[in-house]
Amino acid sequence: MAEQHTAPGPVREIPVGDLGRRLALRRTQLGLTREETAARAGMATGYLRHLEEHPEAAPSAGTLLRLAGVLQTTVTELTGGNAERPPGPGRAVRGARLHRLDAEACWALLGTHGVGRIAVPTADGPSIVPVNYSVVDGCVAFRTEPHATPARAAGRRVAFEVDRIDEAFSRGWSVLVRGTGRTVTGPDEVRRLAERAYGEPWAGGRRPLWLRIDVTGISGRRITA
Repeated sequence: MAEQHTAPGPVREIPVGDLGRRLALRRTQLGLTREETAARAGMATGYLRHLEEHPEAAPSAGTLLRLAGVLQTTVTELTGGNAERPPGPGRAVRGARLHRLDAEACWALLGTHGVGRIAVPTADGPSIVPVNYSVVDGCVAFRTEPHATPARAAGRRVAFEVDRIDEAFSRGWSVLVRGTGRTVTGPDEVRRLAERAYGEPWAGGRRPLWLRIDVTGISGRRITA
């Protein structure tokens, strides 16, 4: 029978953070509907909707544990308790295997947009910085400021890397792209990128310069249990 929650009490020892957004993102990654997730967690769909849509929601520890189990993650991951910690401190699982990915799988993981890291040459040596990117017409595209570090990719050989780490199961994947950076100046191409690319950098501010990486090589790896 579905669990009904009317007045959930706060759990002060658990940092809830932006729980709703993390819940919705994780179930979307797993391909679960809100109804499926609620049923598996033994709660009403309306209560799960409340958790996802109301930042002030404070579910019990038991509720968080059930949701973490259904979503194949941890309470710490759901509540943002590790947001400031780099991924990967957990132990490797026994029997872990490393698989090399073909180009098709790499492009599928690279997806349409997200956050990746670009490595560019600078006067002080190679520098690696994160950028919001999109895949458009078989290239990696991003916006930046004309004098920012990512702008140094123009006319240079660069590397670009995207990864995903699942702390709960000590597994993940990474994709590495190599190519040449190019400033996009043609009005038609700029317009196409503005229409098709995810063009809102997390850092905010005005980012008028579009760059693309014309890919010459792509490779990837996946770690599984």
